[in-house]
Amino acid sequence: MLKPTYPYYLANEAVFANTDLEVTDKYTGTVATRVAQADTKAIDAGIAAAHHAQPAMQAFPAYKRQAVLEHCVRRFTERHEEISQALCIEAGKPIKDSRGEVTRLIDTFRVAAAESLRIGGEVMNLEISQRAVGYRGMYKRVPIGPCSLISPFNFPLNLAAHKIAPAIAAGCTWVMKPASRTPIGALIIGEILAETDLPKGAFSILPAHREGADLFTTDPRLKLLSFTGSPAVGWDLKARCGSKKVVLELGGNAACVVDRDQRDRLDHVVSRLIFGGFYQSGQSCIHVQRVIAHADIYDELKAKYVAAAKALVMGDPKNEDTFIGPMISEGEAKRLHGWIQSAAAAGGKILCGGNRNGAMLEATIMEDVPRHTDLVVEEAFGPAVVLSKYTDYEAALAEVNDSKFGLQAGIFTDDIHKAMRAWDVLEVGGVLIGEVPSFRVDNMPYGGVKDSGLGREGVKFAIEDMTEIRLLVLRDR
Repeated sequence: MLKPTYPYYLANEAVFANTDLEVTDKYTGTVATRVAQADTKAIDAGIAAAHHAQPAMQAFPAYKRQAVLEHCVRRFTERHEEISQALCIEAGKPIKDSRGEVTRLIDTFRVAAAESLRIGGEVMNLEISQRAVGYRGMYKRVPIGPCSLISPFNFPLNLAAHKIAPAIAAGCTWVMKPASRTPIGALIIGEILAETDLPKGAFSILPAHREGADLFTTDPRLKLLSFTGSPAVGWDLKARCGSKKVVLELGGNAACVVDRDQRDRLDHVVSRLIFGGFYQSGQSCIHVQRVIAHADIYDELKAKYVAAAKALVMGDPKNEDTFIGPMISEGEAKRLHGWIQSAAAAGGKILCGGNRNGAMLEATIMEDVPRHTDLVVEEAFGPAVVLSKYTDYEAALAEVNDSKFGLQAGIFTDDIHKAMRAWDVLEVGGVLIGEVPSFRVDNMPYGGVKDSGLGREGVKFAIEDMTEIRLLVLRDR
């Protein structure tokens, strides 16, 4: 159960400043808890603390950073079920998905603990011509400085972890603005970090409404902004960031191609498409939004996929059997329901689902949807999937690329040449063979191209963004 109230964390310490931010149970719509909300003064104080603490954090030895991260792993493990239940309530995420996210939270901090000891450099041979004889070079990676971290509502734990854990490993201080709809996960991370001996001022976790959080973007004391969220907001923040480095993980409308050679494995393929299309009610930037199947297997795949989607249990996310819970708000459910209706009015056929009750939207599969409609062009971010068929593999790859997004794509094929061709030509950050694009392991480079963002997450790769190369040149004669 959630506590009645939660503080924010300012310079490593819990501050019960107010109870202004209401956090609702996303299934019932009732207020589940109240959270201290940071104002501009508190945000400025958090940034100032991070700025002043950066020298101490940079001097904090790697083995101590590792110990902090390992402490978090132990405490998350001890509180696994408590954190899972809190996530289920604040995000409306089915309890099985919530437990899975806590496991990934632990994985991410465990990987960061290992990577904290691997931040090295290189000795370089500078004697590339006569003029450089007698010179030696070497470089190391040093922390970039105080970081601004803005995390989204859909993975309140793991996407916060993908910013917090590498920042600690890299030796950066930071301030975080968690999503105001789902701040509890980040605050629990803060509660556990407050148990450690991180330098005073090393971190602040400050829930705030967007309109009051401009300092997270514009303050020059912050040297990097790492943002996960919608493309419109992300590109706007980048435009206002000034000279600071920016990492953006934005939206997608991920496609999955199913080749004709998968006929004997369709049950497996459909089980993965069900996961990819509908886990946590499709509220993931790599949820399967477009399935492009070969015409020879299209009808059989469609029949199996629709039957499986109809069998999904929809309801209270606290129930163990629930697969489809509420969307984050009734407003978001109305938006996507409107897109489904518009797609149907344009000639699309609803094969299953299509109905809404409050924030609950049925698992929906459609076909014959015109490619100019919002349901194909934009990011659905909900439980809706569009089917289409192909006969030419190159045309299928072109259909995947026919998008302003480029995060991940999935290809089900047994043909290594087709797999390599997809890797060569698909305009995405990651190509997954024999898997849906919704799959992610927390140490792999993760991010997109086009409107899907800039840079890569995955602990090692985030550390690279959160550090800078510092060169040393020695003239020895």
